Amino acid sequence: MTEGGGACYGGTCLARGAREGASLRRTMSRTHSDTTRSGRPRSVGWIIIALAYMLKEGASRTQRPPRKRRGGHARLLSALVAATALLVPGAWAQEKVAAPGGSTSSIPSDIDEAPEYARAAVTLDGVTLFRVRGVTAYPAEQRALTISGRIEALAADRSVPADALLVVEAEDRSNLLAGDHLVMRILDIDATSEGIPRQLLAEVIHQKIVKAVALYRKDRSARVLVVNTAYALGATLIAGLLLVVLRRAFRRLEALAERRFKSRIEAVELRSHQLIQAQQLRAMGYGLIKMLRVVAVLAIVYGYLNLVLGLYPWTRPLAKRLFAMVLDPLRTMGTAFLHTLPNLVFLALLMIVIRYVLKLIRLFFAGIDQATITVSGFDREWAWPTYKIVRMLVVAFAIIVAYPYIPGSESEAFKGVSLFLGVIFSLGSSSFIANMIAGYSMTYRRAYKVGDRIQVNDIFGDVVEMRLMVTHLRTVKNEEIVVPNSLILNSHVINYSTLAQSRGLILHTTVGIGYETSWRQVDAMLRLAAERTPGLLTEPPPFVLQKSLGDFAVTYELNVYCNNPQGMAQFYTALHQNILDAFNEYGVQIMTPAYEGDPDAPKVVPREQWFTAPAADSPPLSDKR
Repeated sequence: MTEGGGACYGGTCLARGAREGASLRRTMSRTHSDTTRSGRPRSVGWIIIALAYMLKEGASRTQRPPRKRRGGHARLLSALVAATALLVPGAWAQEKVAAPGGSTSSIPSDIDEAPEYARAAVTLDGVTLFRVRGVTAYPAEQRALTISGRIEALAADRSVPADALLVVEAEDRSNLLAGDHLVMRILDIDATSEGIPRQLLAEVIHQKIVKAVALYRKDRSARVLVVNTAYALGATLIAGLLLVVLRRAFRRLEALAERRFKSRIEAVELRSHQLIQAQQLRAMGYGLIKMLRVVAVLAIVYGYLNLVLGLYPWTRPLAKRLFAMVLDPLRTMGTAFLHTLPNLVFLALLMIVIRYVLKLIRLFFAGIDQATITVSGFDREWAWPTYKIVRMLVVAFAIIVAYPYIPGSESEAFKGVSLFLGVIFSLGSSSFIANMIAGYSMTYRRAYKVGDRIQVNDIFGDVVEMRLMVTHLRTVKNEEIVVPNSLILNSHVINYSTLAQSRGLILHTTVGIGYETSWRQVDAMLRLAAERTPGLLTEPPPFVLQKSLGDFAVTYELNVYCNNPQGMAQFYTALHQNILDAFNEYGVQIMTPAYEGDPDAPKVVPREQWFTAPAADSPPLSDKR
């Protein structure tokens, strides 16, 4: 078809008809929903619109002058082709077909927008000139790499002037030629993706390539390389001088800081009663100065490398990447911070709320511990253990609420690390959990409290501290024993202090007396020894039990009351002393387990020998009343 004659032959008419059919499809796609609302099939609606378009073309043809007749037949033929394209089943229409059960299935339509194809950058010396698209058989990356190689070959060939690059227009493309060599082709699809005419796009790309080739050759000219080398030498000298000056400056800064702040640091240490050490403050100051020195050195080195590498075209891409290596992480962190800023604000507010909630809970349980708040059936000793449980539950609830807002919580790495830590905690915390549960169990079982004297297996002492995991006991030998709560939970616990104040603690001791001594005399002597022992209670009164009638002696048990379990050792010592004195005083022999027969003289200590030296200087406890 010629630009002026309007003739149309063979495939040209078909191509024109296809283009007009596509135009008609776009026109009718805006009204296809109105056509389907009438209840008629969509294909009928498209047929009606196509026939109307054909009638319109026929009417316009009859109004034209006779010399345009061949062109009119061409338009009529193109309209028929467009109508045929409309009637092709499934070509572009979307029909709904009834399926079994009353459901419908949709057939996709070509009216939908075409997918966005990827584009690749055409570069020279690491600088992006423009971008091109590709197709499945010729991807954009491959096309861009080919064009970049051609442009670089053109730039390297100084026998071809830069302005020798020309744009040669063809019917469906624009060719960029450097002499007889093809640089690239610009197709209609390239212009369509850019949204501008193909000729304008070709001119823009032509100017870009010409300027890039000129700059490529200029950067590699001998004069420019010599000048840039001089700049590089000057930059090297300046960077070296800066490093030397920087080193001396920081040495003076350290000496100045030592002179000016030494006395102040020592004064701070004295005012804090040595809680803050001067050596720590001095080390912190030196660390800050060293950090500033490292940052300054890195800044000088980075600026030097960026400048020198940027002077030469071969290393210029590395200089740009070096700049990007520093800025990209900062940009990424800044973008991530701005993206997560609302979540961080939420977490901060949640922490503030939880903190004040915990303070209110602490005040409540402190009131219970101090008896200013009373709760029926709730002991004061339960206040702080219960507070710890409630605090743990509140913190766990806060973690559950905050978890989705923690930056990176949805990443696979975060989930993997959390799972790994959970497995490790589960494998290594069996005894930890057991001791923790045992600690709370001991508290709510009221087995003991701080200050009680208890016995766990063969461990005997006073409770000095109760922790979640262990209990601290102090023995009568002033030894501190740390007992795991799980051991206490699985053992028998004897508490000597629980009933000592209300009913009294019973201390008991046994003696073996021969059958020749009246039990009434023995009973009286044991009661006399109890009356002589200071610190014991007179009410309830002491009592004597005859435990057994042995082969050689009768076993008597003296039971006395006291209200001070911590004095058990002293009470037993004084009681035993008074028993010995009373039996010696009345001439009654205390039998030994290895008794074989009565001796010639009774085994007693006469009264006149009670204070034989050096006993005279230290009277027994029973005489300190």
